Amino acid sequence: MGKVTEKVRLTNVFDESKSAEIDAVVDTGATMLVLPTDLVEGLGLRRIRQVRVRYVNNHVEPKWVCGIVAVEIQGRSGNFDVLAEESGSQPLIGQMVLEELDLVVSPRTRSLTANPESPDMPTVEILSLGGTHAQRPT
Repeated sequence: MGKVTEKVRLTNVFDESKSAEIDAVVDTGATMLVLPTDLVEGLGLRRIRQVRVRYVNNHVEPKWVCGIVAVEIQGRSGNFDVLAEESGSQPLIGQMVLEELDLVVSPRTRSLTANPESPDMPTVEILSLGGTHAQRPT
């Protein structure tokens, strides 16, 4: 498919004076938003917990999850935890961000776009029978 990059605005939700605009690679194989530690520290994000990270070569090591950062892409925004990688590493937009902001990768144009089925605002899927419009089985 080739590499898809996107401009991303990042803002510390607890200190809006700390923000940055970056180019990030859209990585549909990544789960979370991944940022280099130097950027995480520059944004003043706090360590929340450690997780094990499994890389493509099956190497596993502990990494810090930090947060919370507001992410804005193409006018859509949400608040996310960040996986802190080594300083200088490539920022990555993972599936959690793509799902919540309802953004899709077009392999043909190698670009990130709003889901054509919800061009005005993100659609969130809830796969339960809750809500006022759900039909409950009888």
